[in-house]
Amino acid sequence: MNNLRRIWKTSDLRNSILFVIAMLVAFRVCAHVPIPGVDVKNLKAFFDSNQILGLLNVFSGGSMDKFSIITLGVGPYITSSIIFQLLAMIIPKLEEMQREGGAGQQTINQYTRICTVPLAMLQGYGMLTLLRQSAAGIVGELTTLDYVVALVAMTAGTILLMWIGELISEKKIGNGISILIFASIVSRLPSLVQQALVSYDSTMLFTWVAFVAIGVVTVAGVVMITEAQRNIPVVYAKRMRGAKLFGGVQTSLPLRVNMAGVIPIIFAISIVLFPPMIAQFFLKAKTAWIAAGAQHVITFFQNNLIYGILYFILVFVFTYFYTAVVFHPDQVAENMQKNGGFIPGVRPGRPTAEYIMKTLNRITPAGAMFLSVIAVLPLAVSKMSGSQSMVVGGTSLLIVVSVAIEIVNQVNSQLTMREYEAM
Repeated sequence: MNNLRRIWKTSDLRNSILFVIAMLVAFRVCAHVPIPGVDVKNLKAFFDSNQILGLLNVFSGGSMDKFSIITLGVGPYITSSIIFQLLAMIIPKLEEMQREGGAGQQTINQYTRICTVPLAMLQGYGMLTLLRQSAAGIVGELTTLDYVVALVAMTAGTILLMWIGELISEKKIGNGISILIFASIVSRLPSLVQQALVSYDSTMLFTWVAFVAIGVVTVAGVVMITEAQRNIPVVYAKRMRGAKLFGGVQTSLPLRVNMAGVIPIIFAISIVLFPPMIAQFFLKAKTAWIAAGAQHVITFFQNNLIYGILYFILVFVFTYFYTAVVFHPDQVAENMQKNGGFIPGVRPGRPTAEYIMKTLNRITPAGAMFLSVIAVLPLAVSKMSGSQSMVVGGTSLLIVVSVAIEIVNQVNSQLTMREYEAM
């Protein structure tokens, strides 16, 4: 309550939070603006019967089963981000842009935005094709104009969400894309609770206990691993500037056990869902071996054991990958040396960078392993309880808790910064 009062009294921080809330309201309004020509009732039943599409629907905030203008969500933008982050590791020019700092990152961000447009159109066309091929009578015959209107509307919706996400990020309250996914998941909570209460009977007691247990373990684990950090002592030498003496203080360089936050989970889900999503389009292909291959791919990924192993590996790998993208020991060591800082017992420059990287490589496996275990834990409970909703529920809870912690930390840092400015 004390922090809430401090936030309300700080006008610029209060305005930033109110702006974020306004953007989330606009986001939810867009989720209820449907694209014409779709039988929404049959569409909802189709998504409820398909685990893969059901999980995609969760991350779009329920806009897919309404076929709204933001039915694609931020998926194309996330895919575009993954593509350019991977390309930056193999294309020297993009790698050089990353090292340029803000200017280079702006150029890469612009490339990411541009790439989002064709990806959104491609995914929108695939979605329309998938719905037309379904036997549920979801989409009727569409003219060329109908196709163009629907594709333009869905692409524009994705670009709108991308823009809203960047506006939210500029307010320094948290990552805009993560907050949109957070809002998407939370928006479904009332309907999920209502469905659970309506369908509850005494035979579901074990499932409910499992949900509560997984929720407690996930929340506690995510909080612990997100807040855990290794502090490296740093000493700044005394320097004379004019008649004043600067430096001579000892501080620390905090290295978080999980620097990547919730991004590895989002990346892993995007990659795991991609092959079966593509296979859906070829289920009714005229060539028998293509249709059979598509069915095998879907069956392969619907196996909980295989899904869990792939999910575990991808979360682990992406935790390492994204940590390498966002944290650069060479730059940290260089900035430390420029400001007269050094780690006791370690020479400045390259040895400092190697020491930081060595320390990071020791703590990152613990964070990656813990995050991977928590990510697949709901699958084990789902296997025991026989409820597929546990998979979605556990993943959603993992994202919600991680994003909530990130928002709280960002707001606290903003409050701390303003306290120093006022001194």
